[in-house]
Amino acid sequence: MKILVVGGGGREHALVWKLARSPRVSQVYAAPGNAGTAAVARNLPLRDTDVDGLAGAVREHGIDLVVVGPEAPLAAGIVDRFQELGIPIFGPTRRAAEIESSKAFAKELMQRYGIPCARGVTFSDPAEAREYARQQAPPIVVKADGLAAGKGVTVAESVEQALEAVSGLMEAGNLGEAGRKVVIEECLTGREVSCFVFTDGRSVVPLGFACDYKRIYDGDCGPNTGGMGSYSPPPFLSDALKEQIFRTIMEPAVRALAAEGRPYRGVLYGGLMLTATGPRVIEFNARLGDPETQVLLPRLETDLVEIIEAVLEGGLERLRVKMCPEACVAVVVASRGYPGSYQTGYPVSGLDSLDDGVLVFQAGTRLDEAGRVVTSGGRVLAVVATGATLAEARRKVYASVGRVQFEGCYYRKDIALLEA
Repeated sequence: MKILVVGGGGREHALVWKLARSPRVSQVYAAPGNAGTAAVARNLPLRDTDVDGLAGAVREHGIDLVVVGPEAPLAAGIVDRFQELGIPIFGPTRRAAEIESSKAFAKELMQRYGIPCARGVTFSDPAEAREYARQQAPPIVVKADGLAAGKGVTVAESVEQALEAVSGLMEAGNLGEAGRKVVIEECLTGREVSCFVFTDGRSVVPLGFACDYKRIYDGDCGPNTGGMGSYSPPPFLSDALKEQIFRTIMEPAVRALAAEGRPYRGVLYGGLMLTATGPRVIEFNARLGDPETQVLLPRLETDLVEIIEAVLEGGLERLRVKMCPEACVAVVVASRGYPGSYQTGYPVSGLDSLDDGVLVFQAGTRLDEAGRVVTSGGRVLAVVATGATLAEARRKVYASVGRVQFEGCYYRKDIALLEA
């Protein structure tokens, strides 16, 4: 079987790595991929939103299955187009993926079907949004309706900051069309956790839980990023709480989408806050997370190809997804200046000096003309290790991560520390 993974980040490197380990798979392709995927797959020089180009590549290379990593091609309707062409593809349709691509739709869906979430209101008129914000007690969360690559949420510590966020999105157009409509909601407090499930539109089967670190600096300080590290499983989650999350959030969300005529097939990702009154949804995502994928797939024992086929064939209820009980920790190594401006093109050294069993999933990398791995993004790579305990996995990661070097490299020193 030949498989194409659409995307070029760390999540996609992890997907390529996992799929290549299946005895069912003879060749993996990545589009566009990165320097890491090039070592285990064939990279194709195509943008992940070039739907027609990707369809042509599928025909040219005789690819049997397509797996979509990032959210942008899902929102662009790649699944709908490939289904029309009869190409097997893993991921939700454009209308189902609106649970991520439209914060307004997701909020209205959750409120309509009683899925516990932050109280919020959607606005398309900036004057009405400002008036509502003035009546709220800070902190106030202002969200752009559309996809914004992790830059669409402001947690305003004052009413004035919330008003600035509204004006910046709705009038100044800081995020273009993505911010022309906003959702203003209460700020939830508690412990964050991410829940991932597979679903064929009817059955819902857990993949697992993970926690990530969004702030750039130790102690959760500084601006938000795409994620500076992650770990799985969270030791504070009881079986009873997991069951509550499935029963009150994940399964109802899949049923709600089906009832709305938007059957969801793929991976559904619930970003949750464990509040004093129970788990509540911060947001849904229509795909695997990054860097959570990097700590979930090393723990997955069931063949990922079998799971994908069960989702596509509507037979997920017959499949048991098995996860390794070991813990897994990922530490992201980023470029100096990220998440602000940063420079690229620096050679990466030390990739072959890590301890046995320690993995590296590359993200912002490419191969230069001399075949060297060089930086090409803000989050450059993640160093990943498993262990019998979270503390052991953390120790193994930090014993190796410092050996990976490039000009201006930076990583947090406290990933999984509080829970270790």
